[in-house]
Amino acid sequence: MTDIDDLLRRVSAKASATMEHLPPPATAEEVTQAERILGFRLPDVLVRLYREVANGGFGPDYRLLPLLGEGRTAVRDYQEERDGSESGGDAHWPADVLPILDWGCGMYAAVDCRSPQGTVLLFEPNGVSGDWHRAWHVDAESLADWLETWISGTGWYEEDADEDGEMRPWESARQRLAEGR
Repeated sequence: MTDIDDLLRRVSAKASATMEHLPPPATAEEVTQAERILGFRLPDVLVRLYREVANGGFGPDYRLLPLLGEGRTAVRDYQEERDGSESGGDAHWPADVLPILDWGCGMYAAVDCRSPQGTVLLFEPNGVSGDWHRAWHVDAESLADWLETWISGTGWYEEDADEDGEMRPWESARQRLAEGR
């Protein structure tokens, strides 16, 4: 079990050390507004991350999306992915899964907000045709674990990462995508 207070202190220290200018943290009002727009609650660790470290702009490679604000945000990307998923065809983005980081090439890190620990998922749609559940993988069992890999430099996205094979498929993907139809 990770001490969340200690984890957030270490995340904040790494974010400050790796970024010249961090955006200010999200306000309580912004988090409330985001949850109202989204229609679901965010896991506590994710709320604390946005409220205590910064409103995005730090983290692995392409950095976390801001929750709300100008330009691209986690809330806006969620709405766009859900709209695209609901407007005919096969559902590709499940409800209550918030994109937090765009890896590029259509790939996202996303948090399953139905999971109390905030399971971090990888959406990797490249090469997937129609069977969208195959695009979803578990990157980390919890947001805390995912942040630990970033702090320690051991994430799959790191150049020197010790890759031990494929990520495991997200077992709930098929059922969760079926809910969106």
